Amino acid sequence: MVYMARPLDPIHPPISEEVQKLSDDSKKKYPNLNLSDGEYIVAAIKRHPIGLLQIWAGLFLASVVIIGLFFILLGNPENSVFGSIMSNPGDARTAGGVLVGGIVFLLALGGLVATYVYNGNRFYLTNESVIQEVQTSLFSKYEQTVSLSNVEDASYKQNNPLQMLLNYGSIRLSTEGDETTYRFSYVSNPKQHIAVLNNAVEAFKNGRPVHR
Repeated sequence: MVYMARPLDPIHPPISEEVQKLSDDSKKKYPNLNLSDGEYIVAAIKRHPIGLLQIWAGLFLASVVIIGLFFILLGNPENSVFGSIMSNPGDARTAGGVLVGGIVFLLALGGLVATYVYNGNRFYLTNESVIQEVQTSLFSKYEQTVSLSNVEDASYKQNNPLQMLLNYGSIRLSTEGDETTYRFSYVSNPKQHIAVLNNAVEAFKNGRPVHR
């Protein structure tokens, strides 16, 4: 039987001035991240604007349809729903306009919320780990952190000609042990980001410094 003792205050490896400066700069630039001593951001990955374009294009189309229905239904106020309630055609048009304006306003408000949620999803590569901020709704957000030593596979995927033309896609990470998979979609230039990530994982596992 062999007994081993572990010191109560383990000795941490020294941190060079260059690494400490990078770490301090990253903590100032990204105060929302819980970076350890000597940890700094190698790459900060945001989502491609195409996702926002799809959101607002859908909302714009819905607004056009609603406004079109407003003019069709209130072309003859006497035969409209509001005309059956209100004797004055002008009042019917006003009531219908207020209702449509309210619906369009709610659609625009929903677009702002969707934009906030979309931009709230971030993916960070540090010299020690991968950090993913996941924003699922206006008031729901959580963070996933994976050490580079646990990353088993990193790959990217572009599913259609549009993604290849605009150079965006999704990246995927799988970890050792629990076989957890992490995905991040709408990534600009995913091939380059995966190359940087794989180089960082290889350097970290081989004890070499991870460079930006």
